Amino acid sequence: MVRTVPGVVVAGLTAGAVAVVALLAVQAEGAQSRAEEARTAVGATAGPSPTAPAPTASMPALPASSGTGYRVVYSVSQHRVWLVDPRKDPQLQASFAVTPGSVEPTPGSYSVYSRTATGKGTDHRQIEHVVRFTEQGGVVFGFGSAVDGSTAPPDAGLRTGGIRSSRADGQVLWDFAPTGTRVFVAE
Repeated sequence: MVRTVPGVVVAGLTAGAVAVVALLAVQAEGAQSRAEEARTAVGATAGPSPTAPAPTASMPALPASSGTGYRVVYSVSQHRVWLVDPRKDPQLQASFAVTPGSVEPTPGSYSVYSRTATGKGTDHRQIEHVVRFTEQGGVVFGFGSAVDGSTAPPDAGLRTGGIRSSRADGQVLWDFAPTGTRVFVAE
């Protein structure tokens, strides 16, 4: 008769259970990766055009005519920003709602010409991650975030072109748009 030591049996059963759980975790991760790849492939081919990546539940579709290439897209009517990098899959890197200034820029194609890490906005609030792309009629237009996190509409009595985002979204845009980056303003 073979004698077993209870501790050895328990250790063997535990090791076997851990191995089964690890195997199931690897299989589940692989299935999730395949599902994500399928969604990405479907989204990449089902988009409205080669320059307009397919929307997701969290990222609405780009405006119809929103330029091409590496760019920031700002929609005047939707008050939304998209960050597009055609070198990556998916091309649409981020999208978020913004609060426009009291004056809107004219639709067209511009380039980031100036950036400031911190400063004071036209509304006298402390701001950060300021990315400027045009000046029209004495109003400077650019993206930025209030240090206090405020995205409240500006005082209607001020002529300001500051397009405000949350601090987190402002950081993403700052990292994405160095000087020279194209900014496409759409309707």
